[in-house]
Amino acid sequence: MTIYDFKIKDYTGKEIDFQSFKGKVLLVVNTATKCGFTNQYDDLDKLYEKYKDKGFEILDFPCNQFLFQAPGTSEQYHEACRIKFMVEFPQFIKIDVNGKNEHPLYTFLKQESNGKKIKWNFTKFLIDRNGKIRYRFEPNEKPLSFENIIEKLLNE
Repeated sequence: MTIYDFKIKDYTGKEIDFQSFKGKVLLVVNTATKCGFTNQYDDLDKLYEKYKDKGFEILDFPCNQFLFQAPGTSEQYHEACRIKFMVEFPQFIKIDVNGKNEHPLYTFLKQESNGKKIKWNFTKFLIDRNGKIRYRFEPNEKPLSFENIIEKLLNE
């Protein structure tokens, strides 16, 4: 199994086939708008704007598992992100990243990285153009702090 085997609904309910991301560097992140790490959206926006035309995608998965910090429906969440943070990268339906209802994508991401459960919102997985998970960044690691790694992967 690879990341390209997944199909997941976006915030509108439209199924997105991850085959469409083949050949791109991906940053997969579970997010929440009421989280202390929410200011990372600013860094994510900067990275996306700078690298989206070079084969970089950010895949945003809202998660309400941690102190209910992603309230509302997936559509309401998207609207809040669009207005407050001017998010342009793909956003998906709200999912669980741990536990009995965890989404299979996150089961895969955890198994293919260090196997540990997701500690909090804004855990980030960096995936190379071949679909291999190369790095896992914990919530306190700001996206701009690993920009050089993104550039390196884009140039491979």
